[in-house]
Amino acid sequence: MSFVSSREMLLDAQKNGYAVGAFNVENMEMAQAVISAAEEMNAPVIVQTTPGTLKHAQPKVFAGFISRLARDAKAPVALHLDHGSSYELAEECAREGYTSLMIDGSLLPFEGNVTLSRRVVAMACGIPVEAELGKVGGKEDDHEADAAYTDPGEAARFVKETGVFSFAPAIGTAHGVYKAEPKLDLDRLSAIRALVDAPLVLHGTSGVPDEQVRECIRRGICKVNYATELRVVYSDAVKAYIQKDPGVYDPKKYSAAGREAVKQRVCQLIELLGSKGRA
Repeated sequence: MSFVSSREMLLDAQKNGYAVGAFNVENMEMAQAVISAAEEMNAPVIVQTTPGTLKHAQPKVFAGFISRLARDAKAPVALHLDHGSSYELAEECAREGYTSLMIDGSLLPFEGNVTLSRRVVAMACGIPVEAELGKVGGKEDDHEADAAYTDPGEAARFVKETGVFSFAPAIGTAHGVYKAEPKLDLDRLSAIRALVDAPLVLHGTSGVPDEQVRECIRRGICKVNYATELRVVYSDAVKAYIQKDPGVYDPKKYSAAGREAVKQRVCQLIELLGSKGRA
């Protein structure tokens, strides 16, 4: 079976110096694209949905069709809740078959974040849980925040006290579209890696230059998230198809164009992350 936990994926990436791509999807076509790219590149992938996406369709809907697609895949696929906004949503996703969870208590005070994250870890009963300390800037779904960098010492304490499996530090990335080239605090990342043994996750990667992504991987990042970039690629391909054929009325036609565009971009990102051939 190719529908798996993210645990083994990330531990192998951490051990062998590459990163697993974690790709946010909004519909069936984007999920098909990610899984097809994984098969073509012989790479592990993590398919992700945000709370905003889960307002569009419930966790049971995404878990249903993604788990079915994954079972037939020739590469390992995990299904992850990205930026879980509440204990209740994390619990629902676990119940419906998600194989990886994130609880995002980064807007809470430190102790509140610890309490919430620890509670989700206990509920998950072995499903790997990711959490964040500090704030990745920009906009994710309906939430917008200014960046607040992660303190390395607090990161070590947080991971120890919560028992989370993976950890997302804030080092200068942002969600959404960058207005200027991001300047990442790579020394901060190295300091966090020296104190935190958990797999590290890079959020807000859409628009980060390739060399900075590679350097983050060299310094310990082993899961890299892409969301905005894939939404743009999908939407641009659909718009181009409709512009070329304004009379089209069959959604399967322009959705297929979006699916193919996302697949090609995911293949490129898998190459960048060094996960090609790691399945």
